[in-house]
Amino acid sequence: MPTSPSLATGPSPASAPVTRDRRADLIVTLAALALAFWVTSGLWWDPNSRAITVNSSDQALFEWLLAFGGHALINGENPLFTHLINVPDGVNLAVNTSVTVYAWVFAPLTYLIGPPATFLVVLTLNLAATALAWYWLLSRHLVRSRLAAAVGGLFIGYCPAMVSHANAHLNWTAGWLVPLLIWGVFALRRPGNALRGGVVLGVLVAVAFSIAAEGLFFTALAVALFLVVQSLHPARWAEVRASLPAFLRGVGVTAVVAGVLLAYPLWLHFAGPQRFHGTGFDPLIHSEDIAAYGSYPRRSLAGWAGYGTSLAPNPTEENSFFGIPLLLLAVACFGLLWRRADQAFRATLAALGVTAVVFAVLSWGPKAKWNGQRTDQLLPFGVLDNLPVVNAALPSRLALVVAPVIGLLLAYAIDELRARPPRQRATGAVWAVGFAVALLPLLPTPLLTSVREPIPAFITAGTWKQHVSPGGVLTPLPLTIDVTPDGQRWQAYALAHQRGEFRIPAGFFLGPGGPDGRGRIGPVPRTFDSLMDQAGRTGLPPIITDGSIKQSLADLHYWHVEAVVLPDRVHGAKYDIDEDALRRTATALLGPPQRIDDVWLWKVPPA
Repeated sequence: MPTSPSLATGPSPASAPVTRDRRADLIVTLAALALAFWVTSGLWWDPNSRAITVNSSDQALFEWLLAFGGHALINGENPLFTHLINVPDGVNLAVNTSVTVYAWVFAPLTYLIGPPATFLVVLTLNLAATALAWYWLLSRHLVRSRLAAAVGGLFIGYCPAMVSHANAHLNWTAGWLVPLLIWGVFALRRPGNALRGGVVLGVLVAVAFSIAAEGLFFTALAVALFLVVQSLHPARWAEVRASLPAFLRGVGVTAVVAGVLLAYPLWLHFAGPQRFHGTGFDPLIHSEDIAAYGSYPRRSLAGWAGYGTSLAPNPTEENSFFGIPLLLLAVACFGLLWRRADQAFRATLAALGVTAVVFAVLSWGPKAKWNGQRTDQLLPFGVLDNLPVVNAALPSRLALVVAPVIGLLLAYAIDELRARPPRQRATGAVWAVGFAVALLPLLPTPLLTSVREPIPAFITAGTWKQHVSPGGVLTPLPLTIDVTPDGQRWQAYALAHQRGEFRIPAGFFLGPGGPDGRGRIGPVPRTFDSLMDQAGRTGLPPIITDGSIKQSLADLHYWHVEAVVLPDRVHGAKYDIDEDALRRTATALLGPPQRIDDVWLWKVPPA
């Protein structure tokens, strides 16, 4: 009995039609690009003055990373450690999401059109490339029908999780890496492909580590679990024994190539300065609500119609949100395929099912949560959370593995239905309606965007050079952190437009200083930035004493700050900033400011 080509068999020329339908390829490509531009359309009006509403802080961070990476490449600086932010300690970018490969590849574009526009180009291409990469894997290696491959690829590329992470996550939207890694792993099973396949996969691993190390980790776990479960099925034993020697040789070559390319980044990650263990995010908060799997996401047709929910920890982490119709459809597809499959393909289906269930349960985090209510029921992730590397992962994101499994089931089912359609026309109509009811509500809607404050002329005109020595330190008010990212946006502009190099204290990054040796966002607060945060956030200038003046000056000298700068408008990523309260507080600490271009400036007296 014929069955769909199996993922376990890897790339096989026989699994693809002899005559490829180039017209179908073109249609899918245009559809993927159209959806990518549709989702990001709010930013295309003016990339330099608009930001993603729910996550402008991460957008500013990735813009800075693109500018810094290109600057490091052009000037021969270390791309994985910098003292441009978090003066004087610096930041270990190997334990952050440095996207170095993107920064280097797109460096000419960053210098030509600026970091905000480059960020938008990369984000848009990420979405389209993810859908097209899955379509390629499906159409060339797994299914016969171009329609099946298109539905599977477009679903995975624009599933709720991908659209959610399109809220400024250049790392997680780089889902195009996953099908390439899967293809690379299964290509190792071909005899005589150990050296070439190992080299290719080793390079892919190094690229994936640079762009999305956490995603690489999840992919490795998922593929390993799939292979183990699939190999335990008796129908696969002969195939496993035959391919195991070539596979292990290929894995060895991959390990050597990836090890050489990643030796320094891995050393920095686990043993370098400013490293930390675990993460600065609470796994209890960043875990998936069980009810979220049957709910609809906010940036979807269903969400637009009022059926969206707020069960995610924030709008960028809607990692499941499939809706009940799609879950039922996935189960129906699994049942259809199981009934029609031979034993070998049932091994593949069993492995897919186990992988989806395991990762779904792990995504629920240390303790179960249903519809926003936390229970005391300990879950598997609560046992694994103390393991190295695992403790640096957010459990909610493990749900990202489930979406490709559903996409594969959808593609396999359509392929099977087209190869052997139901005998009764009514049955085929029921399947068509089922797919429509499950998928149409999940069609994405554009990301929410809003206007953000422009870079001050004080920075764009280079006036800052008259008040800060070469390579010196200036700080905006309030200090640069995740909720007030202006300083890194200013610095990104200066680096990308070759306006010189200044340093800033603090910054938006992950570094040491959290509880129990874990990481935290930004540095540990000091007196000066705490006073400024209070003033800007509450609009109430704090009481200033001789002691607070003395301690604030000590903080500024510790950071080697030469100039303190307050623009007329400060961008607050999560709440509005009171500029008047900031100016009054800084004046009480440092004396009257100067008006320079479009900023207020305080010169810091020498120690």
